[in-house]
Amino acid sequence: MIYDNERIRRRDRLLQEAEATHLLKNGEYGVLSMQAEETGAYGIPVSYVWDGRSAIYIHCAPEGRKLRCLERCDRVSFCVVGTTRVLPDKFTTEYESIVLSCRAFLGPDERERRHALSLLLDKYSPLDKETGLGYAEKSFHRTRIIRLDIESWSGKAKRSAR
Repeated sequence: MIYDNERIRRRDRLLQEAEATHLLKNGEYGVLSMQAEETGAYGIPVSYVWDGRSAIYIHCAPEGRKLRCLERCDRVSFCVVGTTRVLPDKFTTEYESIVLSCRAFLGPDERERRHALSLLLDKYSPLDKETGLGYAEKSFHRTRIIRLDIESWSGKAKRSAR
């Protein structure tokens, strides 16, 4: 996993790696962008969890457009947007975001799938994890896990003094 801000045009808006890592760990959701089945692109907001190393996990139904797109092409982009604030009188917006280039893997084994669901519960429902594990067990047969292997990523932020 390579953090690389070299291609960012606005050098004054680079997000430092520690800040980008914080956003990756704590972001509420991300947008998964894929090549559509036909021509064009398909992007969809999803809940996700980062494993703390080099992978992002997403859960979904066992069929659907997202899976058809990923079966066609495993190269994806994943974007997480953090805090934003519109400054109407300045005609601008403060923001922080990261963009990751990834390869999607659709075949994690049962152990890895259970681990991913546990990580998702740690992130989104830590106070109800035991109940969540029971729910995950009941629906395990109809839950698909997608692993995004992070190849490179970058981060950008705009912050203004007010």
